[in-house]
Amino acid sequence: MSSSTVWQSLGSVGFVSSLSFLGAFSLLMGESLLQRSLLVLVSLGVGGLLGDAFLHLLPESYGNKANHELTISLLVLAGILLFFIQEKILKWDHLKSDSGSQIHPVGYMNLVATGMHNFVDGVLIGASFLAGTRIGIATTMAVAMHEIPHEISDFGVLVHAGFSPKKALILNFLSALTAIVGTAAALWVGAMAVNFVATMLPFAAGGFIYIAACDLVPELHKDNSLSGSMAQLAGISLGILLMVLLRLLE
Repeated sequence: MSSSTVWQSLGSVGFVSSLSFLGAFSLLMGESLLQRSLLVLVSLGVGGLLGDAFLHLLPESYGNKANHELTISLLVLAGILLFFIQEKILKWDHLKSDSGSQIHPVGYMNLVATGMHNFVDGVLIGASFLAGTRIGIATTMAVAMHEIPHEISDFGVLVHAGFSPKKALILNFLSALTAIVGTAAALWVGAMAVNFVATMLPFAAGGFIYIAACDLVPELHKDNSLSGSMAQLAGISLGILLMVLLRLLE
């Protein structure tokens, strides 16, 4: 592993972590404008995640001679199932924290859930850069595109839970720093384990497919108007197009 790989990985995950401050812009937007903007950003995230999974991560996995086709398929399914289990656990915890009259536990649970999610994102970014700069950049773009609406919504949850806007920004940023820990862990393990990248790429593809299909797409169905649907389709198409352009530039 070269020093350029380390610096590229840390620089990329640092950029993704800085997106946690985007929540501050929601203070300047009206509620209706924020909701419309979020759905467009969610659409972009769907296209980016699916494009990265099907145009970058999976082709790279099948092109790796160390991987068996059945193994790749099982790892993709494992990624989908483990993200499903993780979401179930987090939702159970949210239900428990919502059972009382206190709202602060909801905010803290959101920080824990976001921290776990960011850690996984960091691992995926680090593992992708170990596979190559192009794969790393594509994964970073995909993560960034789905993190933008995520970070804005996280900020709203924290403010709603009772935190001041300033404290919500600080806590959200601290939670985002777990991505750097995830990247460092991926680089450390990847340098010692030859099959680490080969395992993480299809796993990442499964996770991205789950996030896009199960978490983000249902949000888009909340707006079924013609104009809203066309904007969503344009956002998804743009996200995929960006991944196609990266693929063509390899």
